[in-house]
Amino acid sequence: MSVSTKNPTPTNPQSQLDIRRLGSNIIGPAVLLGPAGLWLFLLLVLPTLIIFQLSLVPNIKPGDLVIPSGIENYLRVFEPIKLQVMGRSLFFSIGTTIFCLGLGFPVAYWLAQMSPKRWRNLLLLGFVLPLWTSSLLRSYAWITILRRTGLLNTVLTAIGLPALDLLNRSSAVLIGMTYSYLPYMVLILYASLEKLDKRLLEASADLGAKPLESFWKITVPQTMPGIAAGSLLVFISCMGDFVDPELLGGASSMTAARLIYNQFLGATQNWGFGSAMSMVLIMFVTVGIALLLKYGDRDVAR
Repeated sequence: MSVSTKNPTPTNPQSQLDIRRLGSNIIGPAVLLGPAGLWLFLLLVLPTLIIFQLSLVPNIKPGDLVIPSGIENYLRVFEPIKLQVMGRSLFFSIGTTIFCLGLGFPVAYWLAQMSPKRWRNLLLLGFVLPLWTSSLLRSYAWITILRRTGLLNTVLTAIGLPALDLLNRSSAVLIGMTYSYLPYMVLILYASLEKLDKRLLEASADLGAKPLESFWKITVPQTMPGIAAGSLLVFISCMGDFVDPELLGGASSMTAARLIYNQFLGATQNWGFGSAMSMVLIMFVTVGIALLLKYGDRDVAR
């Protein structure tokens, strides 16, 4: 048995340190981000890739082979009648966002700054209670209120005012969607307004600024991240909502979400065109989010 008399090769301490740093730089983020990354890949990236593959197959139905062959479905998306549907979706989404912001800001301001502190949490809980019920149930409740013989017209005629024909019109869709998404806007604005620095408002008042001037120059800039986040959440949710347009808007209120629903689960059964519509909607919302985050942050920085 021979024994080697050679000394082991000395290891460079700097190399060992570099290896440890490399390991910590890779293993640490992988452990922390791995579960969330896997979740995003399985539930977001992979389904999106499948939808994109289906969008390249014309007239595909359940059970057909998926063989991508062109962009015919995307060309159909830009037909005039489809663009009209997309425009109606934008109208409902933008209108609902504006109404939610206009109605939600005073409520959130009162809850965050003026309501009694001991009742504040209870008031906030009561305001978001409608979120605990089904959106389908809320829409049926509005049908009961807005129909010709409903609660609203009963009250109006009782006080001598003419009855309103709101159901199955765009106005009913805007009312129902505003009611559904207003609590989301209030919650986000409340979190932003709760951090409002009142010392700046007092300083502006001492310097002679009027309340409206202080609101636009101090309150709005400080709460701009909350305004942007709330508007973004409501807008995206409205673009994907098909319950309120379906139940409150009638046949003349077709939106992009309803059109996609009909392609997958309705009588049409054209998964390829529905996937193309979904991809266009995803790209549209993604570009909107990117622009809002970029220029919204820039405005706040100013």
